[in-house]
This record gives sequence, structure tokens and C-alpha cells, in this order.
Amino acid sequence: MMDRFRLTMAQLNPVVGDFAANLDKARAAHAAGREAGADLVTLPEMFLTGYQTVDLGRKPAFVADAIERVQALARELADGPALGIGAPFLEGTDLYNAYWLLDGGEVLAVIKKQMLPNDSVFDEKRVYVPAAPQGPVSLRGWRVGIPICEDSWHPGPVETLEETGAEFLFVPNGSPYHRAKHDRRMNHMVARVVESGLPLAYLNMVGGQDDQIFDGCSFALNPHGQLAALFPSFDEAIRTLEVERTPDGARIVPAEETRLPDDTALDYRAMVESVRDYWAKTGFEKALLGLSGGIDSALTAAVAADALGPENVRCVMLPSEYTSPHSLEDAEVCAKALGCRYDYVPIDAPREAVTQTLAPLFNGTSPGIAEENIQSRLRGLLLMALSNKYGEMLLTTGNKSEVAVGYATIYGDMSGAYNPLKDLYKTRVFATSAWRNANHDPAWMRAPAGEVIPQRIIDKPPSAELRPDQKDEDSLPPYDVLDGILEMLIEGERSVEDCVAAGYDRDIAAKVEHLLYIAEYKRFQSAPGTRLTTRAFWLDRRYPIVNRWRSAGNQ
Repeated sequence: MMDRFRLTMAQLNPVVGDFAANLDKARAAHAAGREAGADLVTLPEMFLTGYQTVDLGRKPAFVADAIERVQALARELADGPALGIGAPFLEGTDLYNAYWLLDGGEVLAVIKKQMLPNDSVFDEKRVYVPAAPQGPVSLRGWRVGIPICEDSWHPGPVETLEETGAEFLFVPNGSPYHRAKHDRRMNHMVARVVESGLPLAYLNMVGGQDDQIFDGCSFALNPHGQLAALFPSFDEAIRTLEVERTPDGARIVPAEETRLPDDTALDYRAMVESVRDYWAKTGFEKALLGLSGGIDSALTAAVAADALGPENVRCVMLPSEYTSPHSLEDAEVCAKALGCRYDYVPIDAPREAVTQTLAPLFNGTSPGIAEENIQSRLRGLLLMALSNKYGEMLLTTGNKSEVAVGYATIYGDMSGAYNPLKDLYKTRVFATSAWRNANHDPAWMRAPAGEVIPQRIIDKPPSAELRPDQKDEDSLPPYDVLDGILEMLIEGERSVEDCVAAGYDRDIAAKVEHLLYIAEYKRFQSAPGTRLTTRAFWLDRRYPIVNRWRSAGNQ
């Protein structure tokens, strides 16, 4: 009986539905494992199909194609180490989220997921059937327990594996990033190794899929929770670990560890990688955005330049008569500091034409929001024209505070295909901009180092500049107050009374709650954006568009 087991873990980036490319990555990982003398090469959960497939995973032709390809891969990889790969499995009419073990030209085993997450961004009960408890798999003289992702977050499946003779645990995952997610994962996995007395290797994928971004951070733990290995965040990596039998049971030989960045760095990296992958996986190379001279568009430009390279980002200033000289200067300085193309397209003439066209219909009314929003919608029209003409996907730039209360113009500055700041509150926009000016990693940031967001942009009072001397605080509470209330209402699902108990003014809290609810129709039509929290707008937080209930009483 072998006393050492070599486990190669491939922390890689699949593409949903691109079976051929995903299989090429699987073959390359298998070759790397063979070179390292591995007994088993492992890929993440649902790697063949990409993750998450959502309702695509329910399509019979899609499932049949995936199963046929994984069976063909088993025949192809007749020599070398065994391979573990996530793919669907169909048993009669029951479809499972499964993990296939291929060895010696055959399918050695198919492990089926038992605990199906059905909250937050997950709807697995809509697609898959939960499996019955399963024991470990015998491979190269070892008993390997394989709880799939959510199975390891609950004691039952691991307890069954331990009681039926597993010597160590391998956990394949498709675990998307949110702030502080690594600590959550680690706490659950420490609980499993302490309860079972078994070492555990946790493999996660990397890469972006729509709003979700997978951060890797794969790791290995020994009993009592000692960290044996930590993979990098967001980067692809293939590493081989050794599991050895000792008088005290199996242990993972300590290997290379990587330092985990802080939350601000991880959030920024998540935004960069989500833009990079959204563009790459949808077939685009270039982006454009409206650069107003404000902090939101400046940070969005920095994210885009770091993701795609400044040579692939067009920044467009679209001034009106209300655009301040400072904004004009700051936008140009920012674009030049990033190294992006900068275009200047005044909107005075088209605005005058629209105003004259509407004059007979607006006759007898006072100018107001409708006239202000013409400016924003003209900007959206012109930016979309450039997008259509040059094949540059449009970024929208609204932060979570604005998206929450509807402080944005639908079909205007909300126009665009993707919004990296969508889950970043305004107070975090300021902190993240300062962080980007002070930090630079050339391994993944493609824009220059240094002060790419002028300090004056960070320091000046935010303004939409749609009327003379306009400031955001004319319409909204100060952002530290607004964000505090929003975090209670959204992340905490708290009430206005809870906000009052926390020290916020009742009228302000009630107004913010009302704005949050009446802006649902705008969010329903808004662009997807990087998910950074567990209460991101889209799949995390699902509210009706029509809703008259208020915790402060009906308005």
C-alpha cells in the first residue's frame, strides 16, 4: 500500500458552454499532473460546462453533449494519473451536479452532490436533484472522500465519509467571491477537519461569469485546522500536494502559501477581473465610457484600463453648459494619466435641438428634471453611437449608493453593458480610488502606476452637473449617512425603526427606504455588474418592482 498520495489541483478559469476550450485546459492540467507524478489531477466543480449554467443546464441537448464529452475524455486519458472533473450526470430523468473520476480509460466513479444551495446567487434545486449519502472512492490504494462544494458546508456528508473509511477529503468548488468570503470558507472547512480528524484539500475556480467572479484562494488544511497550503487569489495555478500516512493518520505535507490581500485590494481585483473576463468571454476587446470629471467615472476608467489595457479604453467627455472648468480639466488629466484615448464631444447643439423639438409640448410648464435628464440621455445616445460604430462595449459608472436610491437617469447615464461599481457604495468608491493611486501590481494591472485619479477628483463634492451649482447632497443625505442607512436596509434587511435605534434621523431613513423601493424598476433594467457582497442587486436581492409596503408605514 502506498504511503504517499500526490494530488495535483488545477485552479483554472472555465467558460460556460465552451466545452472544447475547457477540455483543452483539462488536458493541459492532466499533462502537468503526469509531469509531477500525480496520482490524481483535479479540476473544480462543473468545470466542463463552466459555472453557473443556470437554465442552460436544464437543456437536454446541452446535458447530453457534456456527458458524451466527459465519457470521451475518459477513453482518451487511458494513461497517467486519474482525473477528477465536474460535469452533469443523468440517471434516468434525474440530473445531478456531479464529479467524475476518470482512470485507466474508464469512468471510475461519479460522485453526486447532496446539498444543493438555493439562496443568494444559487438556484441549484431548480436544475439538479439532491443525491443520497455516498462513501469514499478507492484510488491508488487510498480512500478519498469527495464532498462537492456545499456538501462540505454541512457536517452530515463529511461525517458519512469519515465513518465509511475516508482517509482525506478533497472538495471541488465553484465558490464565487464576496467580501470576507475566504474567512467564511475557511471557518466551515476548519469545522469539518476538526470534526472528522481528516485533512482536507479545497479547490476553487477563478474567472468571471456575468455578475459573479470566482477568486480561487484554494487551500489545504490538516486536522486541528492547521493551514498546509494557500493558492493565489484570482490567478490560475496548478500545484501538486502530497498526502502522507503517519502514525496519527493522513496528513498533507505543508506546501507553498500565498499572502491574501486586504478587502479593498480584493474588491478592486474582483472588479478588474470581472471586466477583463466579461469582455474576453463575450468576444470584445475594447471599451468606452463617459468620463465626467467625477470620481465614479474616474474609478471606472481605472478599472477598465487595468483590465483591458489603456490602449483599449476610450474616455469621452460630453460637456454641457453646466460642466465646470474643473471637471473638464480633471477628466482630461485622468485620461492622460491612465494612458487612455480622450475624446471631447460637447452636447450643447443636440440639446438645443431636442429642447426646440419638445418646446410645443412643454409649453406652459416650468423647467425641471425632464430637461435635466435630456442631457444625460443625449450622452447615452452619443456613447452608444460610438459603441456601435467602433465595436467598443460601453461601461456604465453608477455606484451602489446611486443605484440603490435611483439617483441615475434610466436610458441616460445608466446606458451600458457592464457596471463594475454596481456593488460598491460611494464611501468605498472614495477609499478604493485612494487605494488605486497608492498601489500597483504590474502582474495584473495594465494601466500605469501612480496617481491615475487626480486628488482633486477625490476631494471635490460630488455633482451630476445637470443644473447650475448642483451637488449630490442637494437631493441626498451626505454619503456617509446614506451608505450607513443603505447598509442597514439592504445588507442587514433592517427597518426604519432599526435605523432610528442606530442613531439615524427617522425622516431621512424613511425617505431612503422609499427611494430604495421605488427605484426597483430602474435596477430591473440596469446593466449587470461585479458582485462584491452577499446583497448585490440582481440575484442576491430580489424584490418586486411594484411594492407599496414600507417599514415606516405607507407613504
